[in-house]
Amino acid sequence: MKNKQIFLRMVLLHWCLLWLLFPLSSRTQKLPTRDEELFQMQIRDKAFFHDSSVIPDGAEISSYLFRDTPKRYFFVVEEDNTPLSVTVTPCDAPLEWKLSLQELPEDTSGEGSGDLEPLEQQKQQIINEEGTELFSYKGNDVEYFISSSSPSGLYQLDLLSTEKDTHFKVYATTTPESDQPYPELPYDPRVDVTSLGRTTVTLAWKPSPTASLLKQPIQYCVVINKEHNFKSLCAVEAKLSADDAFMMAPKPGLDFSPFDFAHFGFPLDNSGKERSFQAKPSPKLGRHVYSRPKVDIQKICIGNKNIFTVSDLKPDTQYYFDVFVVNINSNMSTAYVGTFARTKEEAKQKTVELKDGKVTDVFVKRKGAKFLRFAPVSSHQKVTFFIHSCLDAVQIQVRRDGKLLLSQNVEGIQQFQLRGKPKAKYLIRLKGNKKGASMLKILATTRPTKQSFPSLPEDTRIKTFDKLRTCSSATVAWLGTQERNKFCIYKKEVDDNYNEDQKRREQNQCLGPDIRKKSEKVLCKYFHSQNLQKAVTTETIKGLQPGKSYLLDVYVIGHGGHSVKYQSKVVKTRKFC
Repeated sequence: MKNKQIFLRMVLLHWCLLWLLFPLSSRTQKLPTRDEELFQMQIRDKAFFHDSSVIPDGAEISSYLFRDTPKRYFFVVEEDNTPLSVTVTPCDAPLEWKLSLQELPEDTSGEGSGDLEPLEQQKQQIINEEGTELFSYKGNDVEYFISSSSPSGLYQLDLLSTEKDTHFKVYATTTPESDQPYPELPYDPRVDVTSLGRTTVTLAWKPSPTASLLKQPIQYCVVINKEHNFKSLCAVEAKLSADDAFMMAPKPGLDFSPFDFAHFGFPLDNSGKERSFQAKPSPKLGRHVYSRPKVDIQKICIGNKNIFTVSDLKPDTQYYFDVFVVNINSNMSTAYVGTFARTKEEAKQKTVELKDGKVTDVFVKRKGAKFLRFAPVSSHQKVTFFIHSCLDAVQIQVRRDGKLLLSQNVEGIQQFQLRGKPKAKYLIRLKGNKKGASMLKILATTRPTKQSFPSLPEDTRIKTFDKLRTCSSATVAWLGTQERNKFCIYKKEVDDNYNEDQKRREQNQCLGPDIRKKSEKVLCKYFHSQNLQKAVTTETIKGLQPGKSYLLDVYVIGHGGHSVKYQSKVVKTRKFC
């Protein structure tokens, strides 16, 4: 009897999904399955997934969202206690997405016969019920849901873009351990600038374990632009395709022209023949046509080399560099931690002018030097310099009208206040160290009360209390100041052998909490005290796992929006309580 009920439930599961998909296509379609023969046949027919709301097991799909128009997908898990992993990659806009489990209707005959309710009645029940929400996310990070044991049923993925029309990708699998479609990153995922010229920048990075250990074919793609770093190769491709998008995206309900299908990645027409778009057809009446500016972005795939020199750059120009490792078999990619660099100036080095109260990003090459000039427009009694060294330490020298006032190494964030002088001019010399290139933020002001950086205590360490550690929580404390600031705490599980060197390598210290995963956020709070002796706050971080190590970070966010991270702290929960 039990086997009969399971069989009937699976028949219902497949029937309901097919019923939901029926209006989406004029041709007969088969339900995606993980049976390898059928799976390989189905996944080769890419057109199947362009007009289907089914997510195939073990393959990535690409699709398009219209602004404020939700889209729904379905995924089948056929057996209980099945592993499940769902990954959503936003391309050129943040997404809101939710994963739910649509449970099948149970036997309600009251006699234990195992007979299901009439199909029409159960169909209506599935439509009306929202299902159980398993996971939700809002943002533009590559985010995923993973479970080692999931119940059988119909899984429902709802996506929404409130910012603009956008592309996205979805990957779902019931065999995450064996699939491994996304290439792995090395223990040090940073992209390093090893050489800097006026028109060239040489980049280097650690090789992916996918190639060196798993022996899978990979290639690296380098992306160069002047605006910002990218979080996914999908976002890069969306930016590149904007060059050709001289037509606005068609709105839902409007008829599609052959050009529309080509633009949104639909390669086949109803006859199964490939479309040809040698000439651009005339737009339909009422559709806006306009030309977009050229996108200043370059993507170069270089094979399996892990060192590359970018050439033909402009002197004295800041560029952002990203490296993506691509699995050639699956065509899926993973992003390294990008970097940025400013090319050398032409001939004589130009002195950068600092504006009062404005933060300036500065790049200093290994053993190199950078000169900055600050000339206040009005009389002043004091001048304050805020320095935030993102990576390694940097040496700073400040001269006022030729007289040396300050010479000191800076690591992390430091503030210097110097006596002013009418019509004085300040020359700042920044010198890189021998270890590697330096990146930093600098602010000079004669009005320190209107600073962009948050105020910091002398001690920016996070203190943990050993006696208050439990199997599921840790209590931490840190110092504040007399200025009211916003503090945000983040946690991340790390290996037991996580050390200080790994902590320094992990990321650029100037990057704020906006790059962290939503799941890592513990809380945010405002805090200050007029009495510096009492300017200390504590928080208990709960929901931790026994015997696990966690990296704890505290970010303080100033009124100008700039954030500074306190010194990271690793804490390990008790294994037995």
